Amino acid sequence: MTNQSKIDYSIALMQKAEPLALQLDPENGFHLAFSGGKDSIVMYRLAQMAGVKFKAHMQVTTLDPPEVMKFVRNQYPDVQLHRPAINFFELIKKKKILPLKQMRYCCQYLKEQAGAGTVTLVGVRAEESTNRAKRNEVEIKGKKAEGYSLDQFNVDAENKVMCVKGKDKVLISPIFRWTNNEIWSFIRENNLAYPSLYDEGYTRIGCMFCPMATKKSKQRDRMRYPGIERKIKESIKYLIDNNNYGIRYSANVDEIFDWWISNQSLDKYFQNLRFQRNIEFEDE
Repeated sequence: MTNQSKIDYSIALMQKAEPLALQLDPENGFHLAFSGGKDSIVMYRLAQMAGVKFKAHMQVTTLDPPEVMKFVRNQYPDVQLHRPAINFFELIKKKKILPLKQMRYCCQYLKEQAGAGTVTLVGVRAEESTNRAKRNEVEIKGKKAEGYSLDQFNVDAENKVMCVKGKDKVLISPIFRWTNNEIWSFIRENNLAYPSLYDEGYTRIGCMFCPMATKKSKQRDRMRYPGIERKIKESIKYLIDNNNYGIRYSANVDEIFDWWISNQSLDKYFQNLRFQRNIEFEDE
């Protein structure tokens, strides 16, 4: 597929899905999930080119880089910002545990509840990860992660879309088969503004200290956003004081934070830490 053919395909997919989007939300049409990152920027422009009705929404996680928030406010003032009922730091206290790669409760609370009962445009791309490659271009969130064809969505006698009930939402991924190079080519060819972080070495923009981020990315966040590190450590101290967090390893706040951004298992990290302590003790 050439880049132009992918552009044409993405536009055609959104145009085909628009009647369904309008049935579910006549006032706004598509719910476009916007993050301020390169993929959502491309998706926003494609929706404009397709001439479909949409409203862009950004779920503010309270861990969004300030550079990205400034970019969105300046370049996309029409994007509706939604702030969570509870911020990330209080969420840690509520859940009594730090979010982990295998248990990212933060996404569920801060991001994934948006767009219920709509056709939601998302910037998921198969190239990004093995797990994303297993997903489908058309899905129903809230049901098994199986693929759907837009032709499968019929309207019943009450003019309600079948298969979409309650908190479910139809997810459409218009750029599912796009490569990273094609994303950047589209941005350059259309002269689209993008967050400055991309010019400073960031390849993906998301939450600061995201559990899914690489160790290198978290170390970079640590250097760039010391205030966020301090606030997370305040939450860790609360867990230690009120829930005996890390008591098994007699770990302090700094040690727990260092483990959390290490991308290592709890046992492996503290076994290595104890080994290092023993060597230091013997040297003395």
